[in-house]
Amino acid sequence: MDALREENFKDYKKAEQKALEIIRELKSVSARKTDIELALLVAIFELHKGELPAGQIAAIVHDHLKTLAPFYSERDQRASGVN
Repeated sequence: MDALREENFKDYKKAEQKALEIIRELKSVSARKTDIELALLVAIFELHKGELPAGQIAAIVHDHLKTLAPFYSERDQRASGVN
């Protein structure tokens, strides 16, 4: 089970690395963050297209954001020196 979890995490990290590369590429296409944000959200809907209804995809995105927000809040506090 731990080996499977480790392999899944490695796969995730590869996908995350690729996503960060895509962000760099998108920044070279448009300096407007709104354009990049919407393009990434459209990509998520396209990933699930034909498999899930739009409302369910939105709920998935929302749940992921709720999971990530505390992590980035803690990271922001560490970067600003707040304990």
